[in-house]
Amino acid sequence: MLKDYPYALLQFYATGPYACSYLPERMARSQVATPGHLIDTPVYSELVHNGFRRSGVFTYRPYCDTCRACIPVRIPVSRFQADRSQRRCQRANQELLASERPLAFSEEHYALYKRYQASRHAGGGMDQDSREQYAHFLLQSNVETRVVEFRDPSRRGSLRMVCVIDCLTDGLSSVYTFFDPELDRLGLGTYGVLWQVETCRQLGLPYLYLGYWIRDSRKMSYKARFHPLEGRVGGLWRELTRRDFAELS
Repeated sequence: MLKDYPYALLQFYATGPYACSYLPERMARSQVATPGHLIDTPVYSELVHNGFRRSGVFTYRPYCDTCRACIPVRIPVSRFQADRSQRRCQRANQELLASERPLAFSEEHYALYKRYQASRHAGGGMDQDSREQYAHFLLQSNVETRVVEFRDPSRRGSLRMVCVIDCLTDGLSSVYTFFDPELDRLGLGTYGVLWQVETCRQLGLPYLYLGYWIRDSRKMSYKARFHPLEGRVGGLWRELTRRDFAELS
């Protein structure tokens, strides 16, 4: 499929080795799709279907020499049913008000992002992101991208969470979510995924793409709690089983 126009105009190159962000003491490489100006929403949708993801205008997929730990995953919306814990999470956050904001810099969003990174990813580099690095990561896009903020009306409209979401031809792609780290008990990250699943339903879109799941990465473990979950394994999408969660690496 990627051989057809305009995909035939894309070029793919492999990066040099770099330290893996998820598995300590491992080296990683990526395959990058260029040129960026050709990667609009339809083209990017096809790339996501083939395991790619983006960071800003940088479209990539894992391309490591010996490791296959990164599994692209997505939720098939029509078959998803929230479990008891997830339903509790929905009830706990049902008063939050969601509204779409422009894909533009917000000092309030950036302050929340810094607090989230300092709490969740201290020492990983992202907790030191400047305004420019933040903007390059989340606010630069060649595809249709939405920024959705969640506020608590009972606390004078306090900002609780921000979700950055790409709109694809067959679903939504969850780019990044950050939230108030002091409210971890409310399960805001889980609620963000559940909200995006429901948005897919309302829009008649079949999939919510969650990026990569890595069995041995604690940062990625939350994705395995959404069932059913499909993974792209061996170039094909299929439902992941308990055995897959135990064995894939």
